[in-house]
Amino acid sequence: MSEEKVLNFIEEIIDNDLKSGKYEQIVTRFPPEPNGYLHLGHASAICFNFGLTKTFPGYTNLRFDDTNPETEETEYVESIKADIKWLGFEWKNELYASNYFDHLYEFALVLIRKNLAYVDDSTSEEIRALKGTPVEAGKNSPNRDRRVEENLDLFTRMKNGEFPDGAKVLRAKIDMAHTNMLMRDPILYRIKHAKHHRTGDKWCIYPMYDFAHGQSDSIEHVTHSICTMEFIPHRALYDWCIANLEIYPSHQYEFARRNLSYTITSKRKLLQLVTENHVEGWDDPRMPTISGLRRRGYTPESIRNFCITIGIAKRDNLVDMSVLEHSVREHLNKISLRRMAVLDPIKLVITNYEDAKEEMLHAENNPEDENSGSHEIAFGKEIWIERDDFMETPPNKFFRLGPGLSVRLKHAYIVQCHDFKKDENGNITEIHCNYFPESKSGQDTSGIKVKGTIHWVNCKYAKEAEIRLYDRLFKVENPGKEEDILSTINENSLTIIHKAYIEPALAKATIDDKFQFLRLGYFCLDKNATAEHLIFNRTVSLKDSWAKEVKKG
Repeated sequence: MSEEKVLNFIEEIIDNDLKSGKYEQIVTRFPPEPNGYLHLGHASAICFNFGLTKTFPGYTNLRFDDTNPETEETEYVESIKADIKWLGFEWKNELYASNYFDHLYEFALVLIRKNLAYVDDSTSEEIRALKGTPVEAGKNSPNRDRRVEENLDLFTRMKNGEFPDGAKVLRAKIDMAHTNMLMRDPILYRIKHAKHHRTGDKWCIYPMYDFAHGQSDSIEHVTHSICTMEFIPHRALYDWCIANLEIYPSHQYEFARRNLSYTITSKRKLLQLVTENHVEGWDDPRMPTISGLRRRGYTPESIRNFCITIGIAKRDNLVDMSVLEHSVREHLNKISLRRMAVLDPIKLVITNYEDAKEEMLHAENNPEDENSGSHEIAFGKEIWIERDDFMETPPNKFFRLGPGLSVRLKHAYIVQCHDFKKDENGNITEIHCNYFPESKSGQDTSGIKVKGTIHWVNCKYAKEAEIRLYDRLFKVENPGKEEDILSTINENSLTIIHKAYIEPALAKATIDDKFQFLRLGYFCLDKNATAEHLIFNRTVSLKDSWAKEVKKG
């Protein structure tokens, strides 16, 4: 460890454990349930768990917590693996809680034989009623004092499929007056006659998360089991099971969630958005899923840097979306190819430019990267510019085009407007300008000074494209607190421009390419784009326009 680095509280624990000789190496794990796609909250946990074993000697396992067959699918398993690899991490072992079903069953038998677990016939409502309250002790189940032999017999019959769902559960025998409600005889196993995505119909009883979690950690000799703060009350049961089973003493440590503003990370609510078609799918670019962020153009580096920036702490905090957006802007600025696109086109005709004349201009691919080279852009008499770069009656300090106003065309010449055309409805359809031949970029001897520079695309060679402008999916800062999240959806979260013009170099874009469309933002090619139908997604604007809107409001 570098002594210069400031350690967070979990890193301090690990550093001390290694220095004291408690462990020669550490073992961490990332244990997702395969019941949905990974989101930004998972990204933080991934970066932390895998990051620990890059900082300290040791390794990280990927373990799927697949103990609920009704909600888990192989599709989710594959998406999770793809997301972790895309983020830049590799696990040592790919494991599944279902690997340990035989082992966990034997652990349950050990507790029964020790008279520390019993089969309960009570319904879920009866169990809930007997649990008591935080200020009132619970009451024992009438089945709590069953003989060990009877419990062994009933549990075996549960495993053999003799009882329907909900007929019986296996509960730990701890203390119905415990101050921690989770320690009041918690359920360890329940009956579920459901086909499992890996074990098929072999099992009809499945361990609860609290029983499978700690024992799986122990089997794998996980030294530091990292969870979020809501699992603090669960730690007592985690430790109780390990102690009474007398197995490898894994230990749980907790850190606070870092929730993101204008975002939800509840899988249940995200699934609702998908199944009710409020979004295109799990990888909709408005979703906070890793696959959604990837499709939108976020880079692994930007997400990893975001996770480092927000850090690890003991208290929950709401992180502003602008922190994530700043992270991706910062990285994309370094790597993106600069290109020009016109989203709301109006034609500009350079009246004193020869009709048949063409020039090839050189444009830097990325001024932030001296090794990025340049590409050629054809310049001619007719070009497309943005409609809002022209005003018929411009106000003071409007440094773009209007009658008598001059502006520089990026990489090209200074032009001055002398006329424009309108249609029968009064809409401006064409702008006429003169250019100054001595004002060519990089060779300007005209002496003319202008304050504005605008982008453009050559009409003759322009390609058509669909442009998708994404904004935040929710209108409120903390939609997770709202009972009805649908009422908080931002109806302007997606704007589709069906016919924009792009420079021809963009027709060769690939999914992995990152672009800065000059003055418009950062963009990437969508996965559904084809050579005949180009689609570009805006990753993020060049500046935080949302903050300005909030201040206005």
